Amino acid sequence: MKNFLEGVINRNNDKSDMGKVADYIPGLSHANKNHIGICIINSNNEITQAGDTNIKFTIQSISKPLTLMLALLDRGEKYVFSKVGMESTGDAFNSIKKLETGKMRKPFNPMINAGAIEVCSMIKGEDGEKKFKRVLDFFRIISENNTLNINEEVFLGEKETGNRNRAMGYFLKGEGLITGDVEEVLDIYFKQCSIEITAIDLAKIGLFLARGGVLSTGERIVSEHIATIAKTLMATCGMYDGSGEFAIKVGIPSKSGVGGGILSVVPGKMGIGVFGPALDTKGNSIAGIAVLEEIAENFKFSIF
Repeated sequence: MKNFLEGVINRNNDKSDMGKVADYIPGLSHANKNHIGICIINSNNEITQAGDTNIKFTIQSISKPLTLMLALLDRGEKYVFSKVGMESTGDAFNSIKKLETGKMRKPFNPMINAGAIEVCSMIKGEDGEKKFKRVLDFFRIISENNTLNINEEVFLGEKETGNRNRAMGYFLKGEGLITGDVEEVLDIYFKQCSIEITAIDLAKIGLFLARGGVLSTGERIVSEHIATIAKTLMATCGMYDGSGEFAIKVGIPSKSGVGGGILSVVPGKMGIGVFGPALDTKGNSIAGIAVLEEIAENFKFSIF
């Protein structure tokens, strides 16, 4: 398997030349666009990796299904989905237009920025710091990595330049969907996006989801139903407005982030973490998708 993965990396690393690293958030522009790595962990906890799997990068939108699981634990399915929908949009992840023009009058799903900001408002805690600590602790648990922490430079950059996200937050507040302090909610969102991880961490989270919410120790953290909700939304909405094409070409639940990561799940079998910071026009890792396409085709991973 290792030789195969190294071959996949070598065959697809030139795809990075066709993409560009995210530069609209200070800190992300420092990434080396030629980095590419993949880690696969199977149900026997066997780890196979190739390429740049130890490079740290910020989790960005891959945080969204993870915080969703915590919100579901905190508030329950009925409450969560009374404030955010389950449908794909066909729009960019940072689009604001359907907040006002859509029939639902709430974010279409938790995988777009507006929906993720709404989900952050549901996390329980006495104040913003304690709420974020619960988010970070949850990420540490499901990645089985107690050293996860935020990249302060990226967080401050997110906070400084996140005016579109700020507009979404105040719109949601005006609609009565967010209760409490909007800036506190936005800080939780900006911080969760700024958590640093590696492709190995993503593969461990993927395996956690592949097991239906169970750690490698056998400890259950979330119910199988909550894990299924997260995986389903990843399959339908996880790759921004490229989710349909990705479902056809790769066909496994996945979530991307503009830091260059992709979290993928082969249910019941394995977790996959991919890193490649050169992005396509939709904000997905261009080499990462190519790598997943080849692997999924070779091993017939598609769930469809």
